[in-house]
Parts: sequence; C-alpha cells; structure tokens
Amino acid sequence: MFSLLASSPLGRRGIIRTAHGDIPTPCFMPVGTGGAMRGITLEDLESLGADILLCNTYHLHIRPGETVVRDAGGLHAFTGWRKPIITDSGGFQVFSLTDLRDVTDAGVHFQSHLDGTALFLGPEESIRIQHTLGADIILCFDECPPSTAPREVQIAAVERTLRWAKRCKEVHDELKATSPSPPSLFAIVQGGLERDLRERCVQELVAMDFDGYAIGGLAVGETEAEMMDILDVVCPLLPAQKPRYLMGVGRLEQMRQAVKRGVDMFDCVLPMREARHGTIYLSSGERIRITSNPYMRDHSPIDPDSPVPSSRTHARSYLNYLLRADERYGETLACLQNLGVTLEMMRTLREQLTP
Repeated sequence: MFSLLASSPLGRRGIIRTAHGDIPTPCFMPVGTGGAMRGITLEDLESLGADILLCNTYHLHIRPGETVVRDAGGLHAFTGWRKPIITDSGGFQVFSLTDLRDVTDAGVHFQSHLDGTALFLGPEESIRIQHTLGADIILCFDECPPSTAPREVQIAAVERTLRWAKRCKEVHDELKATSPSPPSLFAIVQGGLERDLRERCVQELVAMDFDGYAIGGLAVGETEAEMMDILDVVCPLLPAQKPRYLMGVGRLEQMRQAVKRGVDMFDCVLPMREARHGTIYLSSGERIRITSNPYMRDHSPIDPDSPVPSSRTHARSYLNYLLRADERYGETLACLQNLGVTLEMMRTLREQLTP
C-alpha cells in the first residue's frame, strides 16, 4: 500500500497505492464533507492537482445515508470523483458536537445537528458505514478531547480510543475477508499534550498492526510549539513503512514543519474557510485580507504567480467587490486560490524530497 521513496531531515517522500490511483506524499487532502466542495467543482479540484478527497462519515450517514451511496455504486460513482477517497470515522464530531452527544464505552449517542433525530455511532457502526460508502482509506472511531483538557480526561480518552481501535480492527478484518477491494484502515493516536500517554497510545496501536497511523487531538487548542513537541514524540515511534497522517492541520508553515518531522498526509477546512472570509494566500507566502479597503482600488492581479489561472487574470479590486457583495463567484475565486497555493506548496515539498 505505501512505498517510502526517500527520507531525510527535510521529510519523507512516498506513494500510497489504492484501487483508485496513487497518492504521492507528502500530500494535502481537501475536505469535501458531504462529497462536495463548497464553491468549487470536483473538476476544479482535480485541475488544481488534488490526488485525494476527504469525506465525512457522520454527515454522509445522516444525509443521504450510506445505503443511498452504496446503491449509486459507492462514493466514487455517487460524487463523480475518480481519484482516491478517505473517510474520517465520525470521531471529530465527538469533539465538535459536545452539546449534541453523550459518550459511553459502547459508542456515542448523537442528536442530529439537522433535526435532533437520535442516532448511535460506535466503532462497529463507523467501520460498517465506511465500508458501505466505499472509501479507499478509512479511519478508526476514536475519542478526541481538546488537546488542553485535563490529564484525567486524556487518560479516559486514550483508554477508550484503544478499546475502540481493537473493535474497529475486528469488524474491519471481518468485512475485508469478503470485499473484492477492501479499504486500508488507519488508527488514530490520542493523548493530548501528555507525552507518556501519546507514547503508550502509539505503542499499543502499532502492536495491533494497522495500515497507517493518524495523529489526532492537535490543532484543537494548543500552541504551535506544543503541537510540534508532540510530533517530536509520536513520529519517531511510528513504523517507517506506514503512512503518517496529521489530522486537521492546514496552515502552510505548520505543515512544512510537520513534514520535516516525518508526517505524510494532512487535511483541513482552513484554506477554504479563510478564503470565504477574505483571507487570501499568495504564492509569495504572504497572506492578505482582500476585503479590506486598500484593495477596493487595487487593479493588479490577485496573484500574478498563482498556480490558478483565474487569479492571474482577475484583479484584486474585483475579488474585493465580489466578496463584499456576497457574490458566490467571489468565494469560488478565493477558494481556488487558497487551495491552489496549498497544493502547490505540497508539490514543491515533494520535489525537494526527490531521491
């Protein structure tokens, strides 16, 4: 599944092979929560050079439902995305929907964020849903507390995450035996900022032998220095021949630093979210607030060196106007620019890591 091609102090370069194509690493995975990217098409996304799309198990389970997706031929046929797809487990919603859920050892009782309907998601349910959706890479169900939560909360979350990982692997192995093209299963390392808990979580998950390992529970309250300290603890303990995925991190400099520490995969909604609110990433590394007054009369290109053609031809004044007027095309231009710059940075990093 994963071939490590090069490793140096600058990071690792590799390839993840799936039934729907190869994923060169390090890579950034755009987040298409319900199988779509707000403001841009999947064709746009492919033209930017994205090699994999992340979709959300919890949201797809609620609407349209995994059986609808299955009957359409799986997520690839349902969405029209031809390249690899990774699905998260629904575990992040355990963190983000604290007012709408109750965590037990069996799993999580949710109230739907749409209409309050009761639903239950546990390790077995999450894995079965992800298999039904037809993703190429799936994630174990885990408990993700804030990184700064007290130690006793982190201990309980690690214990539960380890128990759930074992249950996830059992049902995955059962389903894999009858699947013509089974997905790869990644476990998720938790432990907050507690170094010993992170070490223990890694060691026990590695002993279970998963296809890859994700690092969760970061970018949820800690400082950048604290995040990097935890990566310095976790990454050296992970198997060199398995992919490493840092969840929920999308700031360019943070990804560069994480690549140096041995991380291979990233996902985040941040480039899209900041674009919609007027923060634009430039090829130079600068970030500008395009909706501010100085850009009302700045008729220079959005980014003359952009990997995105529309940013080389449209003026900053035009994007300023579109976003301030709540024109949907403004969101599209801004999102294309931020994703284009993010994906281009990953391409550059891979070139620097060429053996």
